[in-house]
Amino acid sequence: MLNERLNWRYATKKMDPSKVVPQAKIDQILEAIRLAPTSSGLQPFEVIVVKNPQIREKLREAAYGQAQIIDGTAVLVFAAWADYTDARIDSVVAMHEDQRGTSETLSAYFDGLRKNYVGRDAKVNFEHAARQTYIGLGLAVTAAAFEEVDATPMEGFDPAKFDEILGLAQRGLKSVAVLPVGYRAQDGDWLNGAKKVRRAMDKFVTVVE
Repeated sequence: MLNERLNWRYATKKMDPSKVVPQAKIDQILEAIRLAPTSSGLQPFEVIVVKNPQIREKLREAAYGQAQIIDGTAVLVFAAWADYTDARIDSVVAMHEDQRGTSETLSAYFDGLRKNYVGRDAKVNFEHAARQTYIGLGLAVTAAAFEEVDATPMEGFDPAKFDEILGLAQRGLKSVAVLPVGYRAQDGDWLNGAKKVRRAMDKFVTVVE
């Protein structure tokens, strides 16, 4: 079933603006992202769901005119923490304590994270957070395929302009990737119906026994 859905999906180039993705399906995609595994369970990114047409038009301009951003139902913007801070790690600790209770093991573990992350070069911390973001992006694409929703992962945009349009810097976030969701147009998309092209398994996987 999983591989069938992954064979069905493709990076949709033209979406049908007349077809709207139900909110229940978007919610399922967002829940898959929320459940994504991340390093130390920190979840060092957020997802901004943009539906507003005027804002999406600005985002389209900052994404070199890619029409999926305005033709789809919504745009999911994945934004990573710009840095690790005591406050952010404290918020994760509080969440664990609320759901699991306090323990010396938990306290010692997160004290170690503070020692390793807080005060480290912000660029290194952002790059670490960004890598976690891509785990969520991958699950979003997979969840969308399960929901029979088209989704086009994008890095082709100006992150600084996205950050400005969405006010991300004030929230200590930086945009990393974009995922418009919608439904494929039946005409005008050169990839619609095209055979999926991937490397053969023996050219892709090396088994070490």
